[in-house]
Formats: sequence, structure tokens, C-alpha cells
Amino acid sequence: MADLAARCPGQKPQSQPQLQPRNPGLVRERAWASGRVGSLQGCGGGSPLGAPNSFPFTALPPYRGRYLVALGHAYHPEEFVCSQCGKVLEEGGFFEEKGAIFCPPCYDVRYAPSCAKCKKKITGEIMHALKMTWHVHCFTCAACKTPIRNRAFYMEEGAPYCERDYEKMFGTKCRGCDFKIDAGDRFLEALGFSWHDTCFVCAICQINLEGKTFYSKKDKPLCKSHAFSHV
Repeated sequence: MADLAARCPGQKPQSQPQLQPRNPGLVRERAWASGRVGSLQGCGGGSPLGAPNSFPFTALPPYRGRYLVALGHAYHPEEFVCSQCGKVLEEGGFFEEKGAIFCPPCYDVRYAPSCAKCKKKITGEIMHALKMTWHVHCFTCAACKTPIRNRAFYMEEGAPYCERDYEKMFGTKCRGCDFKIDAGDRFLEALGFSWHDTCFVCAICQINLEGKTFYSKKDKPLCKSHAFSHV
């Protein structure tokens, strides 16, 4: 005689990883004006970004020539520079962080997250999975090495597997129907075998034995009534 409690459902897939562009909340902008003349007097009292000779775009001093506008301020092109390396940011994008501006390489060194697998900085598309950040090409199925990207995956012994390989490597067959127990199916283990919850029934009367007392004879489950009968 044995008491059987229904086992928890089969392993469910982990939450699908999320793909995002790196640091979507950061500013990346550039605006140009050529030969524009400001109309208001006075300098802006210094730049909050630390670049010299910048002034609020809404309060431009009289000025002729080329200048650029970024983050609400106007700059001489040669003075709009990276706070880290001093590179002129006249061409290309930039990042703003904590009141300072950076060229993309310097920003990556200081603020870009690291990949949980290769430990290198993530400078392109970023993946969030298992409460960590990854390069897309680094978060792969442990069996086929294919990037999982935004597909569901399953964990086994601390490693992620795509659904196909997980089923192939770790899937089991039901003792009752001889069909595969798919990931996510409810199942239980009894008599040394795995069963769909709906397949674990008395071998004679077919009453479901999930969570009930059962008996066995020749590896077949029996209800109490038929365990002691001569049928």
C-alpha cells in the first residue's frame, strides 16, 4: 500500500527573455545650425555639462558662424567635447549621464553593463534573462548553441535549453499511454514510472488514483476494491 500525492506540474518554461536596445532612457541627439545669429544678451552662466562657452539655446548671445545645439544649450563645435577623453563630438552621437556628456566608446567603458557569460561590455542589443544581462549571441541553448533570443527556454542543472532540445534530452514517456510527457504537462511519479495525471488509474476499473491511496500488482496500480479482489 502506498499513499500518493499529486506531484507539481511539469517544469514550466522560464519567462521569455527581453531584448532591448541598450540604455533606452539615455539621450542621443545632435542638432546643427549654420550662420545663425542670436538675439538676446548675456552668456548662460556656464554649462551644466562642463563644456566651456556654452549658453542656453533660448538665450543666445549675438554670435555668427557655425554652432551646434544639444541638451538645450548651444556650443561652438570645437568645444562640445567628451567629458572623459576630450574628443570633439562634432560628428556622431553622444550619451548624457549625470550631467556629463560622453562619446560612445567612453560611455561604454564607464556605464555599459557587462555580459554574464563573456564578461565583456554590452555595446549593442542587450538581453535580460535570469536577472542578468547578456549579449544576444552569448545567451544560447546549452545543447545546440543557438541563441535563444526572445523564445521560451527551460532550465536544467543551471543551464538553459531551447524547447526542442529540452524535450529531446529530458522528456519522458507516460507509463499509462506511452506518449511523451511534454514540458508543462501535469504528471506524477509512482511505481518507478512517470504518468500523466489523467493516466494514473486503476488497471481494472479505470478510476483515477491521483492523490488517493493505491495498491500495486505487477507494476500496475489498483484501487482498494480491486487490490483484494480475485478479478
